[in-house]
Amino acid sequence: MLVLLDNGHGGLINGEYQTLGKRSPIWNDNSQLFEGEFNRAIVNGLIQELSRHKISYVNIAPEYWDVRLETRVKRANLYPKNNSFYLSVHANAGGGHGSEIFTSPGDTKSDKIATIFGNEYKHVFPDRKLRTDFSDGDLDKERRFYVLTKTRMPAILTENFFMDNEEECKNILMTKDGRDKIVHYHMNAILKVREKLFQL
Repeated sequence: MLVLLDNGHGGLINGEYQTLGKRSPIWNDNSQLFEGEFNRAIVNGLIQELSRHKISYVNIAPEYWDVRLETRVKRANLYPKNNSFYLSVHANAGGGHGSEIFTSPGDTKSDKIATIFGNEYKHVFPDRKLRTDFSDGDLDKERRFYVLTKTRMPAILTENFFMDNEEECKNILMTKDGRDKIVHYHMNAILKVREKLFQL
């Protein structure tokens, strides 16, 4: 199994954030979350865990500038579709609380992967909301996001809590403990995906 990791948006270069928007409000203590930095922190944590478990991975966008979606997909599609899956990591915004897992429309292998991720999220965050859509019989939300519809392999996108929700931002997204738990839930899910869907 090969895990293709996508840390959404740009990062920080010499203290300057590379993506317009995609950040929390500036809170009363002058702290602020930049989503691209958070996404990279989670992917870097996953890289450590995947290495420890000897699971193959590729960081699709290791640069700190904001790599175009077309470039991310083009890089991913160089890899075999039968033994890999694409994981795009994000933090949410727009008002709300909890986390979401997205796949492309239709009944695909991506849905099965998303269900595993959703179940592991609920184990690690039993007191936090998982925002679901069971209208098609499973928990994932379906959208035509570019990285979900243009990749050749199964692909999911996780939206981890809301960076414009002060409680979630400051207590989860900006803390070591919160980030460690997000890495932990993703890693638990990857191990289950390998066991149940890739049989390796």
